[in-house]
Amino acid sequence: MTKAELVEEVSRVSDLTKKHSEVIVDTVFKSIIDALQRGEKIELRGFGSFRLRRREPRKGRNPKTGDRVDVPPKKIPYFKPGKELKELINRTESPEGAVEPAGGGEAPVPGL
Repeated sequence: MTKAELVEEVSRVSDLTKKHSEVIVDTVFKSIIDALQRGEKIELRGFGSFRLRRREPRKGRNPKTGDRVDVPPKKIPYFKPGKELKELINRTESPEGAVEPAGGGEAPVPGL
């Protein structure tokens, strides 16, 4: 899903204009980015959490020349999905259209 598709979905579900929906989506993204820049953790219950991981400095190689180079330390944004999100993603649909957890239910017996 692209940002434009997300704006379209927010607009459709909320009966807002696309312009208003775009402001909402942009505000949410900017708020997440600003919080991460301040070193804060963002926790969205039932969805997941965003946090920063620190990568230590290391020695790397220039792939073109093979020379060793120093790679400086850096912060990497990391998303950890919540339990509810994982469960929703891993649900499967039965032939009758009912939703059941993945791996759940009994397997059909061959030959019956």
